[in-house]
Amino acid sequence: MGEKVLIKGNEAIGEAALRAGCQCFFGYPITPQTEVAAYMAKKMPKMGRVFLQAESEVAAINMVYGAGGTGVRVMTSSSSPGISLKAEGISYCAGAEIPCVIVNIVRGGPGLGGIQPAQSDYYQATKALGHGDFFVPVLAPSSIQEMVDCIGDAFDMADEYRTPVMVMGDGMLGQMMEPVEFHDREQRELPAKDWAADGLGDRTEHNVINSLFLQADKLEQHNLKLFRKYDVIKEKEVRYELFNCEDADLILVAYGTTARICKNAIKLAEAEGLKVGLVRPISLWPFPVEAFEKTIDSTKHGFLTVEMSMGQMVDDVRMAVLGRQPVEFYGRTGGMIPTPEEILGKIKEMAGGK
Repeated sequence: MGEKVLIKGNEAIGEAALRAGCQCFFGYPITPQTEVAAYMAKKMPKMGRVFLQAESEVAAINMVYGAGGTGVRVMTSSSSPGISLKAEGISYCAGAEIPCVIVNIVRGGPGLGGIQPAQSDYYQATKALGHGDFFVPVLAPSSIQEMVDCIGDAFDMADEYRTPVMVMGDGMLGQMMEPVEFHDREQRELPAKDWAADGLGDRTEHNVINSLFLQADKLEQHNLKLFRKYDVIKEKEVRYELFNCEDADLILVAYGTTARICKNAIKLAEAEGLKVGLVRPISLWPFPVEAFEKTIDSTKHGFLTVEMSMGQMVDDVRMAVLGRQPVEFYGRTGGMIPTPEEILGKIKEMAGGK
C-alpha cells in the first residue's frame, strides 16, 4: 500500500491523468470542474506536456480530435453545458475512432441551471452524446479514489478500443476532499497505434483520420464495424457493485454520490428491521444488466432507483428488469441532494405495500 494524500476531487482527476500518461489537455473553465484545468495548467508545462485553454468548448474538443489522431493520450474536461457544446466534436471523435478521455463533472440543468451537483446528464452520456449511431463507454465513480482508478482505466480503454471514454461524476465529487492512494495499476496489453496520423515513418502511405463517408454503403459498413466493437465492450467492460443484496427484500439502484447516500439509508433501514440491498452501476454504458439477473429473484418488493435527477436511469433499470419486479423511483433535482431519511421513507412505503 502506498501513502495516501488528502486531495480535492478535481485535482485528483488531473493527477491521475498525468500519471496515466496524458500528454495533452485542452479545456475551458466552467464550474464545478474548473480546478481540473487549473491543476493541469500548473503541472503540465513543467513536465514538458501540452496544456491549452481553448477559446471555447467547441475549439477544445476539436483540439482533442487533432491530438488524439496522432496517437498521444489526450483529455478534456467540462461540466454539463460545456459537454453539450462538445457534442459535435465527440461524435467526430467516435466516428474517426479517436481515443480520448472526456470528464464531465455534472451540474444542475437544463440550460445554465445551477452549479450544485446533479446527475441529470445520464440520458446525454448514455443515449445521445452526439449525432449519429455511436456509443462511448461511461464510467461513474462514487468516491475520489474510484475516480482516480477510473481515469487510468479510461485511458487504457480508449487506447484498446480506439474510442472516446467518458468519466462522469457530479459536482460534489469534484469539489469534496478525500484521502487517495495513487498506486500502480495492472497494465492492459494495448494494441500498437499503427493507425495514427503521426508522419510517414516506415509506411509507404500516410494514415488518414476521418469521419466523413460520402458513399452510403461505405458509411453503413463503418457503422457496422463500430457496433461490432461496441458488442465487445458490452461483453468485457461491464462494471457494477452488489452491496448487501444476498437476502434483501428491496434493492436500491444508484450510482455515484447518490449510491453513498443510499448505503447510509440501508443502515437506517437495517435498524428498523428492513433488509435492503444496493445495485451500483459503475459502467453506465454498457449498463450492467447482469446485476439485475443476479438479484431479481431475491427481492420481494422490487427495485427503487434513486437519482439526483427526474429519473433518467430508471428507464434502463426497467428494461433490465423486463416487468418481472416493480421498479419505482425517488429523486431530487436542480442540485438538491436526497437525504438518507428521505430514501428510508420511500423504502418503508414500498416495503409496506402502499
